Amino acid sequence: MDYLRLQICLCFYFFTFVPSVTLFAQDESSFDILLKGGTIIDGSGKPGFPGDVAIKDDRIVQISPEIKGTARETIPCHGLTIAPGFIDLHNHSDRQIISPLTRANMNYVTQGCSTIVTGNCGSGPVDTEEYYRIIEAAGSGTNVLHLIPQGSLRDEVMGSGQREPTAEELQKMKALAEKAMQDGAWGMSTGLIYVPSSYAGTDELVELARIVSRFQGIYASHIRNESTELLAAVNEALKIGQQAKLPVHISHFKSSGQDAWGLVIRAAAMIEDARKQGQKVTADQYPYIASSTSLGATLIPAWARAGSNKDLVARLEAPETSEKIIKAIQSNIEKREEGKAVRIARYSDRPDWVGKNLLQIAEKENKSVLDIVLKITRQGGASVVNFSMNEADVRQIMKIDWVATASDGRAYLPGSDRPHPRNYGTFPRKLSYYALQQKVIPLEHAVRSMTGLPADILGLKDRGYLRKGAYADIVVFDTRTLIDKATFDNPHQYSEGIRYLFVNGSPAINAGFPTGSLAGKALRHQTAAKKEK
Repeated sequence: MDYLRLQICLCFYFFTFVPSVTLFAQDESSFDILLKGGTIIDGSGKPGFPGDVAIKDDRIVQISPEIKGTARETIPCHGLTIAPGFIDLHNHSDRQIISPLTRANMNYVTQGCSTIVTGNCGSGPVDTEEYYRIIEAAGSGTNVLHLIPQGSLRDEVMGSGQREPTAEELQKMKALAEKAMQDGAWGMSTGLIYVPSSYAGTDELVELARIVSRFQGIYASHIRNESTELLAAVNEALKIGQQAKLPVHISHFKSSGQDAWGLVIRAAAMIEDARKQGQKVTADQYPYIASSTSLGATLIPAWARAGSNKDLVARLEAPETSEKIIKAIQSNIEKREEGKAVRIARYSDRPDWVGKNLLQIAEKENKSVLDIVLKITRQGGASVVNFSMNEADVRQIMKIDWVATASDGRAYLPGSDRPHPRNYGTFPRKLSYYALQQKVIPLEHAVRSMTGLPADILGLKDRGYLRKGAYADIVVFDTRTLIDKATFDNPHQYSEGIRYLFVNGSPAINAGFPTGSLAGKALRHQTAAKKEK
């Protein structure tokens, strides 16, 4: 009788207190994949430790110094690092991720990315439900989260004119924002140097941000100025967060232009003060000293870019506006080393100009840099790379524990253009060059900046960390061979050193080779709206 009672007690203890995952862990058929003997960096910033990771279906089912069970596939990871799949907080693949040519997102998969965030800088699909539906129907190489793009939303309701919205127009924008949040958007983005996002005043942005706040979303901003007016622009973002009561995230945090170098350090101090007072504020950064956008956004004032390119050209021809525009362009050229700092990345009319800076082009064409800028503008514009940042600023900002890593790039296929190398190399560059080679930050800090931290910023549950029960978004890389091969002169080069990448448990990189998997999903924000007070 005592023996029977003991057996009953033992059974009760076993089934009550031993986690169900552990029960199945000892069954030889329980695991799909077993990553064996790697150094685990879990995304928290804590030091790495040796261990194994077991995957079943799309989840991590066990993490342990040694897992004794077997699996359908056991992958030796000795000498390799196992980390959460990287999350790119700031990506512009809105069109590319739904295109058959680029939906595999190869240039991000080969960087170790398992998730991207689209809708950044105020631009992208407004209809979140339809956007997610397309992704779900075809799949994608990475998971996709979407932000409400305030500029595109404004354009849909009131066009690209520089004016305040009517009460009716503001209400329509708020209704669209609410629907997007109900459909699973994770927040709202602004691009306050771009048309028409830049035409929205602070009060208008606060009204929209209040809708986002009800759904516990974030406000992510390409702020109104990243140069000499950086502090005022950061202050505006903080004000929007305070008034709308939602977390603020500063996109590609930097100070651009030699006359602004060092200001980003003061801006970081401002943000630190706000954080100490209880405000939720974060930022992201790409590890390069050059930015990239359109030639117009780089050199031409926003008021002159209202409407279409045809409208801009008309203003350049009109006596009452041309002198003012040209004077502003000339001033901006001078600030950029007389055009030497601005390199053409894409311009279909003159492919021979691609990869050359404005000063080189002007000298070859025997014209002024202003003439070259005006010619490109009249022909529809171009994409440029702008060498505008200070290396010391970049290094200092990446040390901050609330600054995430993000690329500001998009899915690409190699071509004849010369885009910013961040499209191919952001994450390996941060890990290999800045953490491992230069030792600016510890490897664990670098991993956290692209895993646990972005997950926390978004409020993304069950991703960004290696822990039991989380989705199996996992990257395995070799610190000895990890390298960003993309350069400014030759950007279309995939990174190397990512040995394995799993997206929702499916291999996107296997033994160093891409599989073409489309296991990525559209991830919806699930938080219900808070009740109006």
